[in-house]
Amino acid sequence: MTPINSFPAQTVEEIVTRAGRPDFDRWAEQVARCGHCSHPVRLRGRVQHRAVTGQRMTYSTDGEPDRVLLIRCGNRRAAVCPSCSYEYAGDMWQLLYAGAAGGRKGVPESIRSHPLVFATLTAPGFGPVHTTRGDRSGPARCRPTKGKPRLCQHGRPTWCTTIHDEDDSRLGQPICSDCYDYPGHIAFNWHAPELWRRFTIAVRRALAHITGLTAAEFGRRCRVSFVKVAEFQRRGVVHFHALIRLDAPDEDYQPPQISVDAADLARAIRQAAAHVRLTVEMPDGSGLVLRFGDQLDTQTVNSGPTGQLTPEHAARYIAKYATKSAEDFGLGDRRITPEALPHLDVNDHVNRLVRTAWQLGEHGAYEGLRRWVHMIGFRGHFASKSRRYSTTLGAIRGERRAYRQRQAAEHARELLPDEQDTTLVVSRWEFAGVGYLTNGDTALALSAAARAREQRQAARDAA
Repeated sequence: MTPINSFPAQTVEEIVTRAGRPDFDRWAEQVARCGHCSHPVRLRGRVQHRAVTGQRMTYSTDGEPDRVLLIRCGNRRAAVCPSCSYEYAGDMWQLLYAGAAGGRKGVPESIRSHPLVFATLTAPGFGPVHTTRGDRSGPARCRPTKGKPRLCQHGRPTWCTTIHDEDDSRLGQPICSDCYDYPGHIAFNWHAPELWRRFTIAVRRALAHITGLTAAEFGRRCRVSFVKVAEFQRRGVVHFHALIRLDAPDEDYQPPQISVDAADLARAIRQAAAHVRLTVEMPDGSGLVLRFGDQLDTQTVNSGPTGQLTPEHAARYIAKYATKSAEDFGLGDRRITPEALPHLDVNDHVNRLVRTAWQLGEHGAYEGLRRWVHMIGFRGHFASKSRRYSTTLGAIRGERRAYRQRQAAEHARELLPDEQDTTLVVSRWEFAGVGYLTNGDTALALSAAARAREQRQAARDAA
């Protein structure tokens, strides 16, 4: 936690003023109830409970600190709001785990017997970049020379003999930036959602071929269900983590009506990833063939004692990427233009990616790309699923909302103990702003959030 004497004098004064107010305890309670959100939404309004006997219990923000009620911002990005992203990751884990292990959220436990594969699909290479490597003896050199050392066409070395640490700022940056295919890199990010869609079609066709069925007959006997999350690699290109499962085509999570196992599904995934192609137009009039990279990982899940991965670990691994975005590259979460780059803490590689994306956005084939340069050209959803993989985030949030409403109703019954009939609830709210009112309030909230995280970690360690 940051010592108070490290804050500017005005912030310290704001902290002292807030802590000295008679309503500080209620303000701190509000901060805790909204999960120590970094940018809470401020609301003004009132709630009336009107009972048939004429009794009323009214809540109004007029009696709250600053006359507002604080609620979560709900941002999924960890770089924007650690608290709300933590809750979002928890919801994603519930969604992922329900579809992998069953026994919750309306998914039967029998789903564990269905063929299930955890797959990671990477992007192809657009030029050699600095990376970490390992061999039998431990960490290895980045790009050792093979045979006689040679220079690239721009007169730069094609090798790197450094053993990079995990926090080395050069990781992900090209060995030679002039050799690197920046337009191809941006084109892949821009078209990655379509490449994924074609991949899902190719998986179904590969499974039909493996089982000796036509595509139509396969569709009548088996459904491919999936959930995927996109992740940015260090070089700024997306790849996909996915849980892919086979079910019967009905709506009640029955096993597939064909003889197929997780090994067959993994083989179909590898075949589809290797053969799916997408030819896109480039500004110079040429056609660029996009595909997934050669690095493909498939691990079976839920296959008994021979399983490579448990549902719990697979769900936890994927959920943590659902809160990531391009903020790790210093681009923030807002739309930007190249003019903003000198004011951002970005390296030369990210600088060129943004400028290349902006230039591609001039052409009709990439209309709309400029709105996504802060995402390095990726316009897809970071987390998506097929309709019948498991529950939905909306349903999970609805359960939480219903739980809180039950708590509020119980509180109302405590205030109106003699009222047994239905109570009409009338509410009216208006938006008052986003974020804390002062830097001092922000510092106090972040300090409380840090203490809460330490307490959670201590509880986990004790368990």
